[in-house]
Amino acid sequence: MRILLLMLIAAACLVSYARSAPPDDERMEWWRQARFGMFIHWGLYSVPAGEWNGQTGHGEWIRTTAQIPLEEYDQLLERFNPVEFDADAWVRMAKDAGMKYIVITSKHHDGFALFDSKVSDFDVMSTPFRRDIMAELAAACEREGIVMCWYHSIMDWHHPDYLPRRTWETDRPVGDADFDRFVEYLHAQVTELLTRYGPIGIMWFDGEWEATWNHAYGQSLYDLCRKLQPDVIVNNRVDVGRGGMAGMSDAGYAGDYGTPEQEVPATGLPGVDWETCMTMNANWGYNSHDSNWKSTGQLIQLLVDIASKGGNFLLNVGPRADGTFPPQAVTRLAEIGDWMKINGESIYGTTASPFDALPWGRCTVRVGEETSTIYLHVFDWPNDDVLVVPGLGSPIRSARLLSDNGRALVWERGASDVHIVLPAVAPDGRCSVIALEVEGAPVVYEAPKIDAISSQFVDFAEVRLRTRSKLEVRFTTDGSEPGPDSAVYRSPIKVTSSGVLKARSFDHGRAVSSVSSRTFEKVQPWTARRVPTGAGLSESTYRGDWNRLPDFAALTPTGSRVVSGVGLPAGFKEEQVGLVQQGVLHVDEPGMYQFLLASDDGSRLYIDGKLVVDNDGLHSPTAVSGVAPLAAGGHDIRVEWFNKSGGVALEVKMTKVGGTLSPIEPARLTHEETRP
Repeated sequence: MRILLLMLIAAACLVSYARSAPPDDERMEWWRQARFGMFIHWGLYSVPAGEWNGQTGHGEWIRTTAQIPLEEYDQLLERFNPVEFDADAWVRMAKDAGMKYIVITSKHHDGFALFDSKVSDFDVMSTPFRRDIMAELAAACEREGIVMCWYHSIMDWHHPDYLPRRTWETDRPVGDADFDRFVEYLHAQVTELLTRYGPIGIMWFDGEWEATWNHAYGQSLYDLCRKLQPDVIVNNRVDVGRGGMAGMSDAGYAGDYGTPEQEVPATGLPGVDWETCMTMNANWGYNSHDSNWKSTGQLIQLLVDIASKGGNFLLNVGPRADGTFPPQAVTRLAEIGDWMKINGESIYGTTASPFDALPWGRCTVRVGEETSTIYLHVFDWPNDDVLVVPGLGSPIRSARLLSDNGRALVWERGASDVHIVLPAVAPDGRCSVIALEVEGAPVVYEAPKIDAISSQFVDFAEVRLRTRSKLEVRFTTDGSEPGPDSAVYRSPIKVTSSGVLKARSFDHGRAVSSVSSRTFEKVQPWTARRVPTGAGLSESTYRGDWNRLPDFAALTPTGSRVVSGVGLPAGFKEEQVGLVQQGVLHVDEPGMYQFLLASDDGSRLYIDGKLVVDNDGLHSPTAVSGVAPLAAGGHDIRVEWFNKSGGVALEVKMTKVGGTLSPIEPARLTHEETRP
């Protein structure tokens, strides 16, 4: 009844926010311009500072990683008294670092709220501090022009109605726990956060991966946020479509942008909004023993790399229990800020690089109506003081350093490149930026892509050359540079011997792109072995709470059996479980074979003891492929898989390269039978 009353009261507070929802582009515009934000993980877990019972490897997950009983963890309330907390100082450090928004943990997985929640006593008002930290930060952000944003965990290890319990919590029976009642509580706290602290830029949800959360819950929570504040941006972790730490969701799930965690997508994601969140050291929450700090140079290059791929960078700070930032974080923020004061124009409001790759650094672009600015971020200063920009076709108006008072640079065109003459010494060894002003939108002639399932082959490799432009592509297979007289690519190339294939784009006989190359190798098939007669594969089961595949050879299985093929039985939903399925795979003819391993969570595929596909880690259903050269006959096969929590999936498909992938037929699988 208390929750329902609160929601009714909150509804009356919506007058100041209620209006029709803006178009997505309008709502996302400030975030796309910002490019750089601060993440803050702070709560009761900051008090033990990563240490419990002599173990020092814990962070914000300490309650579960150290398996702390609820009553014992609750005693941290009396020890949380951050008397040095200064909201204005925090916000100024973010602003001086060049950050445009702050996302802070209003509540993490332990359930403790840093704000004055009217529907919970497990909050900051039950500590000696007794100050609404969120209110003070929101006010400081408004004063400094920084956008205030909330992180809020869906998972809650403290609330009596949250399910599932941790597997080690034998002292907390489920009893009459009601997950729908917990969802009401979750909605009530979100309502507080979006009605009591002014305009909020982002609702950054997390902890959505456990099996109790589903798409209907996610969509409902997303709709609530947009109803309370139509302008608010909601990340994709509100729903269940996120593909593990890679952070991107399939179509059909709620959420405005993807959230890669501790990683940067290898290539850009055109037309997709995304934000990499990352720690400065190894932990999100404060750990006094964690000295694995990234250097300022690494952090600057990460920011540049992310911006060059069209993403945002959310860089984390884990404050100490007294309310201050660790000095290592303070130093890095100040140094990043010094770099941003000179080079910020190359980050804010820019779009992704038009170049596929640059050997010396990264690129961002600011597109205008008549002219555009291409920002060349140089990580590796050339030894000959000449920067080669491959395939740039746009007419250049000027070139200048952003540092050194905007020093003008001399440039000239080569056959298919632009050469910029640089000073002998880089202005900034971490990353120096050159601004090229060009006419119109940037025109870049990309080198052709060389596509083949594998660079190794048994009989032949089928190779395709592709480019986004309609330019002519010429190639060679003997390692020589493609020229106007080289072969023109019109159909897939059949490579039958080892060598280097090179390709280049041409416009009316003139080379306009750099050269792409790929080495192909003819190999011998792996030797076959005797095929045992026992049908199916042997399977061993293991129990454990893992984030990556363990060394199963060092563990004792909890069960074993024979299964007909690779995969999981219908209706399998077990959590904190691992499987090893192994035996012999029979192939009918020699050749290069392709394997596709799909799983949720991590898995690996070994053939003849060699790792062929690595799909390890925590993630939603994800497919990864690999190849192996196999002789006709039997080959050892081993599949390792684990599931931490949430959904489950495991499947292996195969084909001879060039064919159609399909599940491995059970008739191809045998194992060594053990005799009593």
